[in-house]
Amino acid sequence: MEQVTKSVFETLNAVNCNEHTEKKGLLTYLSWAWAWAEVKKRYPLAYYTIYEDENGRPYFTDGRTCWVKTGVTIEGLEHIEYLPVMDARNNSIAAERVTSFDMNKAIQRSLTKACARHGLGLYIYAGEDLPEGDAETPAEKPVDKKPAKKAEPAKAPEKPAQTAKISIAENDEVMIKKVANWAAGDTNRVLRARDGYTWEGNALAKFFAVVAELQEKK
Repeated sequence: MEQVTKSVFETLNAVNCNEHTEKKGLLTYLSWAWAWAEVKKRYPLAYYTIYEDENGRPYFTDGRTCWVKTGVTIEGLEHIEYLPVMDARNNSIAAERVTSFDMNKAIQRSLTKACARHGLGLYIYAGEDLPEGDAETPAEKPVDKKPAKKAEPAKAPEKPAQTAKISIAENDEVMIKKVANWAAGDTNRVLRARDGYTWEGNALAKFFAVVAELQEKK
């Protein structure tokens, strides 16, 4: 009988990361050192890239805020992650106040999210409790004997909620500002907007710049 080989995503997406996470505010973070170790155990030739700007600095800036760009390559496929440099409240830090410590944290978190794009811990960012393929199944969980609550009408999902990602070009100023206006003031919305669309060229950098400008006005 022919043995079916799992893909990189299927292999990493089945790893239970719950014992290596940390809760900060409303967000859950995965240990970057543990995540990278798990990737290398399974794919020894995997490597990561920390992208630099034209001046050789490991971050990018629009003069107002900063962000990092990292990539993780496994078996020839690279997934790239952009991440703003944020404070403890997950708000963008003004460019003049960013320290090397802030930059290092952003790079580590960005690399962890790049690993998640390959499958490792992706369920955490999706708001789930267990990875796909975990041994625990609904039948093995305790049965809730409480009477079932009356089903509430389904609420409309918040933006961006589309079946296919919308591409936003760097010259599409109207769309960039529209998404930024929706996301400004809410870090979770900023991250959802970043991942919910396909940003072409320099569109993502412009989006972060508009968000930072709006945050300064509040």
